[in-house]
Amino acid sequence: MTGTLNHNVQQGAASLTDAALDLSAGARLGAGMGAGLGLAGPEDFYALMKPRVMSLVVFTAMAGLICASVPMNPFLALVSILCIAAGAGAAGALNMWYDRDIDAVMSRTKKRPLPAGKMSSASVLVFGLFMSAFAVFGLALASNYYAAGLLAFTIFYYMVIYTMWLKRSTPQNIVWGGAAGAFPPMVGWAAAAGGSVSEPLSFSMLAQAMPLESICLFLIIFLWTPAHFWALALYKQGDYEKAGVPMMPNVKGAKSTRLQILLYALALSAVCVLSGFTKLGSPLYMGVMALLNAGFLALAFKVWRSKAGEKPADKNEASLYAVRRGDLAARNLFAYSILYLFALFAILAAAQLMKG
Repeated sequence: MTGTLNHNVQQGAASLTDAALDLSAGARLGAGMGAGLGLAGPEDFYALMKPRVMSLVVFTAMAGLICASVPMNPFLALVSILCIAAGAGAAGALNMWYDRDIDAVMSRTKKRPLPAGKMSSASVLVFGLFMSAFAVFGLALASNYYAAGLLAFTIFYYMVIYTMWLKRSTPQNIVWGGAAGAFPPMVGWAAAAGGSVSEPLSFSMLAQAMPLESICLFLIIFLWTPAHFWALALYKQGDYEKAGVPMMPNVKGAKSTRLQILLYALALSAVCVLSGFTKLGSPLYMGVMALLNAGFLALAFKVWRSKAGEKPADKNEASLYAVRRGDLAARNLFAYSILYLFALFAILAAAQLMKG
């Protein structure tokens, strides 16, 4: 592990050096942030922010804000959500800056702005850092220091803990790295329940900003993440192998991965049920949650019984859904898991709104 960590530190230093060289080269050539930036359009900056991931972050953060059931100025609530979205986008851009080497060899990522040669690494780094600062300070002004601090930690966790360390060093990368994706509903909750920036910091206000219900929302996404991403990894092993990313199927095998998907699905269902006995619970939530989890468990069980991932496809097309017949169970779980999370958080928010 120490050797791997040292390698990752060296990789980070090399990336910073590359960025510095890009900046100096851009200055000498009068090309701004590098020749590649001239090819970039607004859609490329949008792509840097990983819009599909960002949409899920925004939705779960909004659900967290609503579930807090604390009155908040509508304009400040909107600004808070936009800042959380900007923070998620900034983390995505920084992730693309660091992972540009492996993005270039993976079929589903090689068309991203950096490997496509539309932008320089330095321009992406500066963009990501600027957006991070804008998001954190903007959220502090719109809501409070608790939410802003948690957003700053989320960006740091995703960029440093996950991207620079865990992703390339352990098959548990997506488990512990998935915490970054589980923080947004906590950030949304803290934005609503953590008071205003003018109030003094206190442990009592911190407890109010991050109560048990907020932690339940975190655990739901945290336990959802492995089943979601390992389902994808089962039929995208070739991509991860080429990139040198130690995803679970590549390291422990498809059979072990399928079993772990089922176990995480069971743990996820248990947390969803237990959440119903907190202030998040309601008859509406319990009913819809039971149906959603029944579907999730059924698909996870099919993955466990299937041969998904036993024979990696010869070609790893960029499509996330075009798979060979033997991998259909994994593809179906991956697709359903996205709808599942949106639906679950939608019903959580709707139930709280109905409570008044």
